[in-house]
Amino acid sequence: MIKIVRNLALLTVITAAFAGCSSKEPEVKPEKYNPTFQCEQEGVQAPKWTCIPDVEGYYAGVGVAEKSAAGIAHMRRVALMNGRSDLAQQIETKVKDKMEGFTRATGNGSAETVDKVTTAVTKQVAQVNLKGSKAMDMWNAPSGAIYMLVTVPNENVNQAVKNAYKKTVDSSFKNDNALWQQFQSKQALESLEKEFPTN
Repeated sequence: MIKIVRNLALLTVITAAFAGCSSKEPEVKPEKYNPTFQCEQEGVQAPKWTCIPDVEGYYAGVGVAEKSAAGIAHMRRVALMNGRSDLAQQIETKVKDKMEGFTRATGNGSAETVDKVTTAVTKQVAQVNLKGSKAMDMWNAPSGAIYMLVTVPNENVNQAVKNAYKKTVDSSFKNDNALWQQFQSKQALESLEKEFPTN
């Protein structure tokens, strides 16, 4: 009888050991993602604006000029020109997106008319010479290249958009009664002000 009890006890211990081994799987620790929140250019830390140009109340772009034997004055002009080009592309995209949203939101059902208005306004705003744009900051990279932060006040662009929209409607669509009435409605003007605020 003692042998049977001992065998049962031994069997219980062995069974518990196997059960314990099979239920315990190795713990897999997930890799921790630690973002650095730093901007790097040419393998070194750089001002954040060189990666993400963002200035409150302004449209902002970055212009880069490679090191040149023509000197720093030439490099600044090139960086400013490239920064303005970056600004123009950003503004054109934002204006197009906002104008499409605005013209659809104000109740116009004709996609053709919406596209005509959007295209006309976008072209006129693209022709704006970025009046008021200026260099806000500059950083020298290890290679000798310069990075330039170029900005233009939101208000300048927004006013140009509103003027272009009004001019487009006045000249091209005055005979389209539905669009003309829509433009003149208080709701449309309020919506336009929300999309392109000016003081």
